[in-house]
Amino acid sequence: MTAYFIRRLLGIAPLLIGITFISFFVIHLAPGNVVDAQGAFNTKMSPEARQKLTQIYGLDKPVWVQYKEWLTRLIKMDLGNSFADGASVKKKIARAIPVTLAINGLSLFFILLIGIPLGVWCAARSGSFFDRAAGFFVFAGFSVPTFWLALLLMALLGVQWRWLPVSGLTSIFFDEMSFWEKVLDIAKHLVLPVLVSSITGIAVISRFIRSSVIHELSQNYVRTARAKGLSESVVLRRHVLRNALLPVITILGLSVPGLLGGSVLFESIFSLPGMGRLFYASIFTRDYPVIMGILVLGAVMTLLGNLLADMAYAASDPRIKLR
Repeated sequence: MTAYFIRRLLGIAPLLIGITFISFFVIHLAPGNVVDAQGAFNTKMSPEARQKLTQIYGLDKPVWVQYKEWLTRLIKMDLGNSFADGASVKKKIARAIPVTLAINGLSLFFILLIGIPLGVWCAARSGSFFDRAAGFFVFAGFSVPTFWLALLLMALLGVQWRWLPVSGLTSIFFDEMSFWEKVLDIAKHLVLPVLVSSITGIAVISRFIRSSVIHELSQNYVRTARAKGLSESVVLRRHVLRNALLPVITILGLSVPGLLGGSVLFESIFSLPGMGRLFYASIFTRDYPVIMGILVLGAVMTLLGNLLADMAYAASDPRIKLR
């Protein structure tokens, strides 16, 4: 497995270069650039000022030259400076990562905590009233548009009942609070985003687990375990669940980039200063360094997530051999 891991790591570098190459050229194919975006907000900008900004940002050079310069900086671990405010791209991303990591990390925790037992329970009682009722609510949660659900919960829990804040990460008087009051305030602001983010994930993983457990219950080794006199709970816990959890490994591997990549939808609706909102704002302002910095981070996390998922598969299932 060590040799396989080293080969995969060595293969990540050229694959990452290919991803950045395509991404860099695609974002430059979009009409307009950062100078046009800034000119739209300042109608008095003269043609000379536009030309000067174009030279400062290096946009007067051919695209392949711009990519070469950007890749040279990337090799030196330098993501450059933002076109919008001149701040370091690494610092802007570093400020946004904790918010996104908290939301997606908590969401993933609750998805696994609720989704796996729900799927196993439905599979063990397949066809029962509980299974049908849970299936109805699961499919309802999966089918309801996320943005509509977020707005509905904001209107109900935040505006009408005034239980929870509906936007931002902190309250207005956050600086005047004590330490535990600050912790409670941040927790209240995270409830709605985490709740909305978790509902769809719970629906997906519970259906995966239910189907996988039902498939495993029909296998011969389960009949053998039952014939030996093992209780149904022991059969499920010791034999079925380990094999049924293999699809979860794939889901976790694909969830790794989302932990840091953020969600444009959640963070925009709830006005959270995370990676998704930063990416969304950067696209509108044509802030190429920030866009590429986030894309590189997402690509790295995706490749590493796939690698970890493959290795976890091999560790959990002895039938899989990595060569």
